[in-house]
Amino acid sequence: MSGQRTFTMIKPDAVQKGYTGAILNQITEAGFRIVAMKQTQMTTEDAQTFYAIHKERPFFGELVDYMTGGPIVAAILEKDNAVEDFRALIGATNPEDAAEGTIRKKYAESISANAIHGSDSDDNAQIESSFHFSGREMF
Repeated sequence: MSGQRTFTMIKPDAVQKGYTGAILNQITEAGFRIVAMKQTQMTTEDAQTFYAIHKERPFFGELVDYMTGGPIVAAILEKDNAVEDFRALIGATNPEDAAEGTIRKKYAESISANAIHGSDSDDNAQIESSFHFSGREMF
């Protein structure tokens, strides 16, 4: 199933502002099928592990605080060319640079509170999905 699934996470700022339904609607209207989904709260340990790649960066502590500041909605999505198509749908990390109509252009506050995460590769989609889900809903 490589290339047909990706992982996303609606971040705490978007969940707290009530954007979850609108974001999920935009995702499904773009042709993605939700394979697995759950709302959960990341612990500090979860956020530190999930974002370990950024551990040495100066924003790491703020990122962990932000991601543990409220519930998130994690989901595995399915569609041909899933990773690339989803990255196009969510838009640039900085919402000021995001194309009109993208999720981040519509719902993100800033580069740090950017509403949604999307895997950047097939490998990371599998790793990130495994972090939040287990069992048959996986790849």
